Amino acid sequence: MKVVLDVNNFWSPSGGGVRHYHLQKMEYYQKKQDEFKLVFLMQDSYNKTEEISPTLTIEHVKAFKVPGKWWEYRFIYNAGHIKPYIKKFNADIIEVGSPYVLPAAVRRACDGLEKKPVLAGFWHADFPVTYIRRPFENINSFLAKRLETLAWAYARHEFKNYKGIQVSCKEVMQRMQNRGLQNLHWQPLGIDCELFAPNRKDNSLAEELKAKEPNRLTMFFPHRSCEEKGLSLLLNAYPIICEKLGLEPKLVFAGTGNKIHLVKQAVKKYEHIEYLGFVKSKEEMAKWNATCEIGFALSGWETFGFSILEGMASGQCLIGANTGAAAEHVGESGGGIILQEMTPAALAFAICEIAKNRDEMRAMGARGRAYAERFSWNACFEKQREFYRGLLN
Repeated sequence: MKVVLDVNNFWSPSGGGVRHYHLQKMEYYQKKQDEFKLVFLMQDSYNKTEEISPTLTIEHVKAFKVPGKWWEYRFIYNAGHIKPYIKKFNADIIEVGSPYVLPAAVRRACDGLEKKPVLAGFWHADFPVTYIRRPFENINSFLAKRLETLAWAYARHEFKNYKGIQVSCKEVMQRMQNRGLQNLHWQPLGIDCELFAPNRKDNSLAEELKAKEPNRLTMFFPHRSCEEKGLSLLLNAYPIICEKLGLEPKLVFAGTGNKIHLVKQAVKKYEHIEYLGFVKSKEEMAKWNATCEIGFALSGWETFGFSILEGMASGQCLIGANTGAAAEHVGESGGGIILQEMTPAALAFAICEIAKNRDEMRAMGARGRAYAERFSWNACFEKQREFYRGLLN
């Protein structure tokens, strides 16, 4: 049995997409008891081994807690933290899911080993663009470009000697190729299309949201409340939409984040804006997705976008950003509208255009559902196992 050692500093017990990927992967390997064994190094406040099944082990690794109120990230940064587990499980493949320090630390941890594991990466965050160029562009565009160039050089160094890097967005993969990263493999992720489905609609809830106005649009924003996800873009577009339509749409927010105070202010100001808080239940999230007519994918920095496809699978019409996974999914599916400009006026215009033709809105929802059905977790991990086999051969 070949051992895949999985380690990722983007893991967090309260995280979003990365956490979801690892939970689904662990569930898959727990059940799939054949040629591969998965060992997940889970950053924690203590050391402990959990033998879940013959093909899944979770190693809780005591790691440094990153300061911050809005996250629970812990950071493995030392080769000495990793090497004992490579030896313990005689790892065949190591998958590294975060680009900061960890890829080089894993490479050093393999030094001196009689059996050298094959190293693979997963590009879960397009950090040179998302976390380097974007924050500095409003300060100094020249500085932003220079820092981005340095970030790409850093990425090439970190993933030096890695035999493959998995990427879930074609646009991002092309950008990586242009910046000199090699051995890239397109690896789409998955969603649960049985859970997120139009039949999860709650008709009584839909009537409640419309508040005795059948033509009232219902919209759902189940994203982190931060600028990266387009929060201010939507909040600034809302009064324009109300004025143009002459009827306030119902806008429901779910989740939390460092800008949640803006959502709470909007709730106080507008009768038809509602905040659910953090929705823990997947079934509850599926109900809200299927009940609301319009969903949003306003971040241009997504590398896959689970919430985008969950909205599509639920039959929503999506309003998407013009770059990244949002543009890719909305464009390839025909399941919504891609914004030409990322401005409140452009967003308001798109929503008002949808409101004029409800039949087309429903048709977009149906096309989005058909597209989302291509992505399953089983297909994701079967494709990934082919990638692993290729690395070993």
